[in-house]
Amino acid sequence: MPARKKEDEPKSFEDAMTRLDAIVAKLEEDKLPLDEMLARYEEGIALARYCGDKLEAAEQKVRLIAQKADGSVTLENFDDGEET
Repeated sequence: MPARKKEDEPKSFEDAMTRLDAIVAKLEEDKLPLDEMLARYEEGIALARYCGDKLEAAEQKVRLIAQKADGSVTLENFDDGEET
């Protein structure tokens, strides 16, 4: 499977989930030609990986929340390896 280009990545987790839901619905209809089913399956796998990575990064950020002695909460910086 060819690597996805950066510009092909969804703009957000929510966009990826919406697209993934649409792909699943189409695959469940079972009315697509085999080649198109395979292409959508591949796209779905890539989207699922993207969503998994985003969820993992969010979980790491949540883990970095630390409560200070005075009761205040702070969020420490987390380097997720993505360029901004």
